[in-house]
Amino acid sequence: MPKMRSHSSTKKRIRVTGSGKFRRGQAGIRHLAPATTSKQSRHLRKFALVSTSDLRRIRQKIANIK
Repeated sequence: MPKMRSHSSTKKRIRVTGSGKFRRGQAGIRHLAPATTSKQSRHLRKFALVSTSDLRRIRQKIANIK
């Protein structure tokens, strides 16, 4: 049976913090930006943590990453 592969696009989108939590970028900043206020754009630049309901699925996708 072949080796388990980690999901390449998930590896590029999610980083692991020092305490072991998963950090992700926020949606809504790529296009149609003039419709949002500058305050919204500024807050969307910050990273967010992956929700607890998604943690199991994300861990399976990047199982080989420490």
